[in-house]
Amino acid sequence: MYVAVKGGEKAIKNAHTLFAAKRRGNENVPGLRLDQITEQLSFAVDRVMGEGSLYDPELAAMAIRQAQGDLIEAIFLIRAYRTTLPRFGYAEPIETGKMAIERRISATFKDLPGGQVLGPTFDYSHRLINFDFDAEAAPETPPSSDEDIDLNAEVPRVSDILGKSGMIEPDHQFDEGHETGDLTRTPIDFPTDRDVRLQNLARGDEGFLLALGYSTQRGYARSHPFAGEIRFGEVEVEFFAEELGFAVPIGTMEVTECQMINQFKGSAKAPPAFTRGYGLVFGQAERKAMSMALVDRSLRWKELGEEFSAPAQDQEFVLSHSDNIQATGFVEHLKLPHYVDFQAELDLIRTMRKEFDAQQNEDGDEPKMEAAQ
Repeated sequence: MYVAVKGGEKAIKNAHTLFAAKRRGNENVPGLRLDQITEQLSFAVDRVMGEGSLYDPELAAMAIRQAQGDLIEAIFLIRAYRTTLPRFGYAEPIETGKMAIERRISATFKDLPGGQVLGPTFDYSHRLINFDFDAEAAPETPPSSDEDIDLNAEVPRVSDILGKSGMIEPDHQFDEGHETGDLTRTPIDFPTDRDVRLQNLARGDEGFLLALGYSTQRGYARSHPFAGEIRFGEVEVEFFAEELGFAVPIGTMEVTECQMINQFKGSAKAPPAFTRGYGLVFGQAERKAMSMALVDRSLRWKELGEEFSAPAQDQEFVLSHSDNIQATGFVEHLKLPHYVDFQAELDLIRTMRKEFDAQQNEDGDEPKMEAAQ
């Protein structure tokens, strides 16, 4: 056993050396710089920051390079590093209404106060590989807009516009004295409040949430959503300094916010009105924010008096399986040695087969399977 352990350690060390060589690739090709990753692979960086729960583009780029482009491995690296950082407190809630808009679209109103801003997107591209693409060429300068839109002005949300006329439910308000949960410090305890659910969804796996959100649109939750508004831009982050007695700005970050609007026929206590699904994530991650908003709305079925009928409504199923780090650990542990367990199972199957064959012989039937050798 000791010899096997020593041999295993040597094999692991050699595997790490081989992987380092594979990661670097052909040494005649220039190595990736962090600024290349942050500037040219920004969607990957944004996903790693969001699901890693740490806003730091350079660190995310470093993790992506170390993980050789495996984003889940990079997210794992970021989360592990995050646990080593000191915590000074909690920032003040960001005000997305004061966002410096880079992109703002709505599928519900054509003419919005503040205007729609198409911004950077490949939503309208033809999805054809551009064989003439030149990564070194400077991009074209976009023409100036004829519309006089102040992208730094405070822009009201679509939900606020509907709220003034009472056509949408009011923003969720917790009872006085409610202490906001912190998923990074306290494990989930079911049933959960919406604040913890949103934290879980914000750092959940994009592909998993996308599939669940898609299922709600196909009828598994009776969801009929409209993209009320999707906005992307820069917001200011403030921290309350106790020694000063007021909040001070400590920096800015880019976020994507999505407000989904859903039909609601009302109940005995609430009149017919639209209801909300909400998504907020780091960086420009519209698909993730939209999926998050769809699933958030589905998880609210009980408070809205709706019928439970779909997986996306089961908070224990959704929240327990949305974390790609936990999922990866549980799936990939199957690659580790299970020799003793398997031998025990093999012996059990052999014993059961002998008993089965003996019973078949007593009944005078021909054995249907030959005994394992």
